[in-house]
Amino acid sequence: MAAKQTVPFTPLNIAVLTVSDTRDESTDTSGGYLADTLKQTGHHLIDKKIIKDDIYQMRAVVSNWIASTDVQAVLITGGTGFTKRDSTPEAMLPLFDKVVDGFGELFRHVSYQEIGTSTIQSRAVAGLANGTIVFCMPGSTGACKTAWGIIESQLDASHRPCNFVGQLKSAVDTCNTSRG
Repeated sequence: MAAKQTVPFTPLNIAVLTVSDTRDESTDTSGGYLADTLKQTGHHLIDKKIIKDDIYQMRAVVSNWIASTDVQAVLITGGTGFTKRDSTPEAMLPLFDKVVDGFGELFRHVSYQEIGTSTIQSRAVAGLANGTIVFCMPGSTGACKTAWGIIESQLDASHRPCNFVGQLKSAVDTCNTSRG
């Protein structure tokens, strides 16, 4: 019987998008949490933006990241609820080559332990597009912490039995500086 190969952690190039009509850099605690946490984990923050909850602005920003050679993952916080202006799932779903159904399901399962039945209003979604994994989560910092608890291992090549790293495009080595 052959021994299992150990795959080392591989830092990924990750972009963070905060979707909000009211936040700026000084009040963006959820996007700030994601940016800080992914760097502490060993990944590279390749870009960070805050934009209004507008379907076409979101699609434009994320489409550019998906098309680029240096972004392997996108973390989007905000716009996943049920208010009139929440439109992140509507913006992102048409961009996905494959939907990662299990992300939203698992997010709501874990979130139920934290916020009870209010989790039913979460429209957290994820998908793969052009070798880029995109995770869309609610805008609260608490929800981002919950989501990171799920996402972190899936962005780690050493996580077994499976993870998304092998599905992602190879990135140009622009990791040493953050543009955001």
